[in-house]
Amino acid sequence: MTNNPRLTEAAYQGDALEVDRDFYGRLGELTDARTVVSELTVEIRSGEAWEIPAGHICRISSVEGPQVGDLNLWNRNDPRERFWASRTRQLQAAHVSTFDRLWSTLPFLRPMATIVGDTLADYGEDSEGGRLHDTLGTRCDPYVSQMLNGVDFDYHCHSNLVRAILPFGLTEFDVHDVLNVFQCTGLNDDDEYFMKTCPAQPGDYFEFFAEQDLLAALSACPGGDLSQPMFGEDGDDTAENCHPLKVTVYAVSDDLLEGWTEPQSPRYRGAHGLSSQPWS
Repeated sequence: MTNNPRLTEAAYQGDALEVDRDFYGRLGELTDARTVVSELTVEIRSGEAWEIPAGHICRISSVEGPQVGDLNLWNRNDPRERFWASRTRQLQAAHVSTFDRLWSTLPFLRPMATIVGDTLADYGEDSEGGRLHDTLGTRCDPYVSQMLNGVDFDYHCHSNLVRAILPFGLTEFDVHDVLNVFQCTGLNDDDEYFMKTCPAQPGDYFEFFAEQDLLAALSACPGGDLSQPMFGEDGDDTAENCHPLKVTVYAVSDDLLEGWTEPQSPRYRGAHGLSSQPWS
């Protein structure tokens, strides 16, 4: 018997969390069965938004050097359904990789995307407990910057995402907790959140399969590779550590999608204990 908390079983288990590794493995491996349908570049300290039809694959690539990207997802047809970082953290992991799924908010609660490719999957856990593709933290924002340092800065990830989604009819209130793509983070011995230098190199990528029609938005973090502090006097100029990110959306051949259907929400049909009858 051991008291090592790392050996404690996951709190959330069940058949609904199982994935067809053969199906998603083929999607990630058979890259010749894809066709590029759109591409864009997220320039340094900026954000972009784009659509991903259900059944397509989206790849986020490091093209010039290490760079962290903050990702938001919404159902394209109903943006009330959006990525739920905390539930993904519980159902999958605090740091996600191939075959993990990105889950949506209540009352929808279904996979929005399934990760099918990650060139940094072998990074694992480093000597300081750092891991990649983080759901522990969230986007940097100008409110925290002002609160901690008294500095206004308009190109934090939150602001980049706000600007990116405005053309799609969304607002600041639609920006939500992110998946930090390529970001290396963990918890220190005092259970405090830390960030490390991004290890991604040109050619590294992270890609996912859209389980539903998606609107995605990505910010190229103003901290770049996070090799310097983002806040305070030492973080005033990190531009030399910033690089663009490339986004590519692929259609896949119909035969690869055979048998796939869009995930459905759980069939909860209760009313949360509420009644439409007046109290007697």
